[in-house]
Amino acid sequence: MESANGGRNLMDQTDIKLINALSENARASASTLSEQVNLSVSAVIERIKKLENAGVIKKYTTVLDEQKLGLDVTAFICVLMDHPKYNEGFMAFADKKQAIIECNYVAGDYDYLLKVRTDSTHSLERLLDEVKGLPGVGRTKTMLVLSASKQEYSPGVPGVDHK
Repeated sequence: MESANGGRNLMDQTDIKLINALSENARASASTLSEQVNLSVSAVIERIKKLENAGVIKKYTTVLDEQKLGLDVTAFICVLMDHPKYNEGFMAFADKKQAIIECNYVAGDYDYLLKVRTDSTHSLERLLDEVKGLPGVGRTKTMLVLSASKQEYSPGVPGVDHK
């Protein structure tokens, strides 16, 4: 599945349809998937294993309703580090914190963009205090999410409509 053109995966339209169908419902049966992509059940199973072995499909997961779990506050925290020597410690902290659901190293005015979910603004404030107290954190900027009009957990592959 790897090519000489920069390591891009070579997938045909059927692979893409299969990935997009799995993006919609990773629990779909091989039989259901075979109907959607017009292949035999055994061919679908073989292709899925090939995509898993190639690392195209990294894992299967469950999408939870955060509000039903009491996680009503979503925020983005921009973090500016004083020096790159602090990055490793910062990333280790982010990896340990369950409230931090994404930690992205970014280009621009800040070094990191964190996506966090907490049960209250009080919990968010405590997390911010922890972040600000880390060695090397120079400045933060927090944006509170009021609502989200779109959330894709596995956006699929461009090239074939999957909806």
